[in-house]
Amino acid sequence: MKKVFLPLLLLTLIISQAFGQAKHSFKIADGNFIYDGKPIQIHSGEMHFARIPKAYWKQRLQMLRAMGMNAVATYVFWNHHETSPGVWDFKTENRDIREFVKTAQQEGLMVILRPGPYACAEWEFGGYPWWLQNDKQLIIRSKNDRFLDSCKTYINQLMGQVKDLQITHGGPIIMVQAENEFGSYVAQRKDVPLADHKIYSAAIKELLLKAGVDVPLFTSDGDWLFEGGVIKGALPTANGEGDTKNLKKLINQYNEGKGPYMVAEYYPGWLDHWGEKFEKVSETSVIKDLEKYLKDTVSFNIYMAHGGTNFGFTSGANYDKEHQIQPDITSYDYDAPISEAGWVTPKFTAIRNLMKKYAAYSIPEVPAQIPVIQIPAIKLTKTADLLELAKNQPAVESDTPQTFETLNQGHGYVLYSRKFTQPISGTLNLQGLRDYATIYVNGEKVGELNRQSNKFSCPINIPFNARLDILVENLGRINYGGEIIHNLKGIISPVKIEDHEITGNWQMYKLPMDKVPALEEGTANTIGRPTLYQGTFEISKPGDTFLDLKNWGKGIVFVNGINIGRYWKIGPQQTLYLPGCWLKKGTNSIIVLDQLNDTQQTGITTVTVPVLDGPVSK
Repeated sequence: MKKVFLPLLLLTLIISQAFGQAKHSFKIADGNFIYDGKPIQIHSGEMHFARIPKAYWKQRLQMLRAMGMNAVATYVFWNHHETSPGVWDFKTENRDIREFVKTAQQEGLMVILRPGPYACAEWEFGGYPWWLQNDKQLIIRSKNDRFLDSCKTYINQLMGQVKDLQITHGGPIIMVQAENEFGSYVAQRKDVPLADHKIYSAAIKELLLKAGVDVPLFTSDGDWLFEGGVIKGALPTANGEGDTKNLKKLINQYNEGKGPYMVAEYYPGWLDHWGEKFEKVSETSVIKDLEKYLKDTVSFNIYMAHGGTNFGFTSGANYDKEHQIQPDITSYDYDAPISEAGWVTPKFTAIRNLMKKYAAYSIPEVPAQIPVIQIPAIKLTKTADLLELAKNQPAVESDTPQTFETLNQGHGYVLYSRKFTQPISGTLNLQGLRDYATIYVNGEKVGELNRQSNKFSCPINIPFNARLDILVENLGRINYGGEIIHNLKGIISPVKIEDHEITGNWQMYKLPMDKVPALEEGTANTIGRPTLYQGTFEISKPGDTFLDLKNWGKGIVFVNGINIGRYWKIGPQQTLYLPGCWLKKGTNSIIVLDQLNDTQQTGITTVTVPVLDGPVSK
């Protein structure tokens, strides 16, 4: 028996190590990160599994290793997994978090998990489910019992999926973040006592521990915000800090005079909004900063190493003094070293060369790029009028316009419609517009209103026995800052013409666009009315491509039933990334919604290089 047992044991160990399953240890001790008993420096890159097609996870993680990283950090978006109240999905497509973590382990990467419950990340509502707002007694991101109960459910569901994937159980997860950038929120919500903020953040930590987190916890904030953001028992790490002396000083101040020292978010690029220029950061400045960290024994996480894509309605929004809302573009390329489509960039090559000088481990070769194809011009042979499509379904009736949330709808569009038996004219005021509206009188477009450009009014003339239609789009809920608590969508305050409030007999038609719309036979297509275009195309060998939408207005695109995201003529993004893994050999289908339809279209083309930094207009 002994002669058989020893070879079997050795074989088991060899197979385990070959697939990255050998058990390791990780802890924070003596001011260091300790991996298998030795101090290490964490070289992490952030990528979000929710923003990458599952079929491409392995290639993207291989790219991360080839760039010289030894860890991957990822947010978990609560609303990506609780798809409707009480309905959880951790299995289908890019929601399969276990598979992502296991794949990272197989590729030799440690994993840093960032579960929130608040994530920010330019993601819709910062990761919160939209329906939390329907509970009027629930206050997000606070010591509110109803909110904490919801957080407990989410955290327990998540840890039920990944608890055994912590390094303490043989998995690759070495650290878990408690809350996220909470110091920033404390600074923005001075109306809430600091003591109450601290009760909340401590409660989140306890929920994580009770759910089974047994690896080190950490917090992540700008180091000037540590006072509000640190949680006792969690390692403070800094975001965006380039001064390593200042970084160490402040971490020492809040961590018993010692390290380890880590920049949890180092920005090699930046986020992008519709109607604003595409942000870029030079590889020269990135290499200068990273080399400083490498020399000064500061661990880091590159946010983002690979950004991916805000498919569907997942993009969030910011705001500033000039804009009530700044909706994020569909691409989350972020000017990251690994491009949106997973390509090598000059920034990637520069980082790879730097890491070859400093890394104490071998760096693998760069994996092959996923093939790119150009599809012959796609003919659009069928059209449908969205307003007519909407009115084919039952209406919700109310004396006043209702919000998306009241209508139990999270995303997409709502058509608000009202018949007028008497003529009225003047200025239409929609101060409560959230977020974008096209206005029609008897089916003719008479105006466009837009919260992004602070345009809430337009002249209107409604004749006798006429119908007013207002098609409202949710551009994505705010994901950062104090205004995150004000995130209702649709029309949230009275509709007025001059000073006259328009009440009674409102009809609302829901258009969530969560599924590809079915177009019946017909060719309804009127300039100025929102129109759906449908076509099919043939492919002999699938590959990645980019839809060219520079001559279109505003809308969304479905390919083979998948919503690949928003486009908008104001730029800077002019193309939409279409992953080849969502195409198939043979016949494929496409449906394009153009809300503006200022130009009747007959086809759509593709290109092999994306345009993300095109000209912008207001």
